[in-house]
Amino acid sequence: MRKLFSVDDHIMEPPNVFTDRVASKYKDRVPHVIKDPKTGKDEWTWEGGERIAAGMYAVAGKPPEEWNFDPIGYEDMIPGCYDPKARAKDFLSQGICASAAFPTLPGFGGALFAQLKDKDLASVCVEAYNDFIVDEWCPAGPKGLYVPMVLTKLWDAETAAQEIYRCVDKGAKAIAFTENPVGLGLPSFWTDHWDPVWRACQETDIPVCMHIGTGNDIPNPSPEAPSTLYISLSYVAAMSASLNLAMSPVCRKFDKLKLVFSEGGIGWITAALERADFQWIKHGPWTKLTGTLPSEIFKRNMYVCMIHEPRALQLLRYDIGVHRILWENDYPHADTPWPNVQERVEEQVVNIPDDEAEAVLLGNAERIFNWKAADLESPEVKAIIGTEGTMETAGA
Repeated sequence: MRKLFSVDDHIMEPPNVFTDRVASKYKDRVPHVIKDPKTGKDEWTWEGGERIAAGMYAVAGKPPEEWNFDPIGYEDMIPGCYDPKARAKDFLSQGICASAAFPTLPGFGGALFAQLKDKDLASVCVEAYNDFIVDEWCPAGPKGLYVPMVLTKLWDAETAAQEIYRCVDKGAKAIAFTENPVGLGLPSFWTDHWDPVWRACQETDIPVCMHIGTGNDIPNPSPEAPSTLYISLSYVAAMSASLNLAMSPVCRKFDKLKLVFSEGGIGWITAALERADFQWIKHGPWTKLTGTLPSEIFKRNMYVCMIHEPRALQLLRYDIGVHRILWENDYPHADTPWPNVQERVEEQVVNIPDDEAEAVLLGNAERIFNWKAADLESPEVKAIIGTEGTMETAGA
């Protein structure tokens, strides 16, 4: 069994994430769960908004013919979606010995909280989520399984930096961030507005993880087309985010940053960087963009993630750099290979040298996140995977 480090999974937050961690005056204002009177499903509600979980966010364990965007409740999900102990069994039994997970309710980069009018309330929500991750979610698995990845306070860069320092002191190893703040009505990465955030991440040596859909629009050229078209084009968001940052002043000013682009894939990278370098040089005389090429910024500061791209990995790994390709599991979303993880992984690395496969599947992420994955041979882990990973629904 290959040891795997997933740098992109997702948490369906338990109902008590916020209410258990805030003062009584906030309990009715922070996100909390009620039953929707029309559907009977669990509904998140908070001051200024409400949301019912969509089925496509938690399809793990379900046959594809049952997938849809209909509202779902916790009883419709397998426990590993929201229960870290159940997830530990699901993951370890498949060889997944480390996992960094993005939130769901706040958006993959925390945009929901940035949009709250009351920034005091927003601040309380971010801190409650981060404390949940560091104090409850991660310790629920064996040592090394859950990587503490936290949010920050997007609406104010100085405050955001302070939250990063606070969480790193508690043990955080990464932040989930927006791939493009302009999409959230915030200043762009071409300004110095975000310098406090970049400085905090560089000083603490934690990666900045940017998931598709956290700021950039994903193209939808034909609204009448099924979701397959939209999902197939989702890599464009990662391409836009990476080229934007590769050309921006960010990594020229903060040259030790580690930027990780989640769920964008790898097959497009060679062509995109070649074109970016060509345009950088060709238009440099009048745009005044000179110096370090975008491809050189990529090779120094950026890391990319893949779920299942066997041909791209076979043909392009040396162009991209074997040491900057990471593996992702995307549990419990539709693209996850779970519960056939080892089989899908073998399809990708069958003709790749073992040392390169180990780097992509485990070693690169351990280095970038400064994290030692769980030991699959430890008594604690063996006790957890004594039976097969759960496939029951919560209500079964």
